[in-house]
Amino acid sequence: MDLQPFVQWLEGTAGSTAIRESTLLYPIIETTHVLMLCLFLGMIAMLDLRLAGLGLRGVPVSEVAGRLLPWALTGFAFMAISGMLLFYSGPVRAASNIFFRIKMILIVLTGINAVLFHFTIYKRVADWDCDPTPPTRARLAGWFSLLLWCAVVICGRMQAYNWFDKGTR
Repeated sequence: MDLQPFVQWLEGTAGSTAIRESTLLYPIIETTHVLMLCLFLGMIAMLDLRLAGLGLRGVPVSEVAGRLLPWALTGFAFMAISGMLLFYSGPVRAASNIFFRIKMILIVLTGINAVLFHFTIYKRVADWDCDPTPPTRARLAGWFSLLLWCAVVICGRMQAYNWFDKGTR
């Protein structure tokens, strides 16, 4: 499926041009994206470390999740909105960037990991809630989440470089 005509049209819209050419708007959106990434990842990393059995071992998993997930979801919502606005400001370059494409796949995988965790092993959290070391499937979900989100951040950072962009060498 060729997205090129769509992303070219999108880049030509007034909103895309306004963000891209604004002295303040783009930096504000980018700063919001990074700050919300920090909020989100900080909360998710703490939960994932608890699931992996490496942190907050004396605190029930349900309490960690109950306190951190609302903050994480808020951070994720603002991070996603600001990320879409960043994409909107330069969709042609983003869509052709291999790191952007990998990052999107990784984000889908983190979502699958979270859904599988919450609809399987976490449904029985009462059985292992206070255990310092959660069951293997919970630990794996925590480790996968940590690794996938690290890869998302690395790909997000690598998007700024044009090693593989067509016509740059």
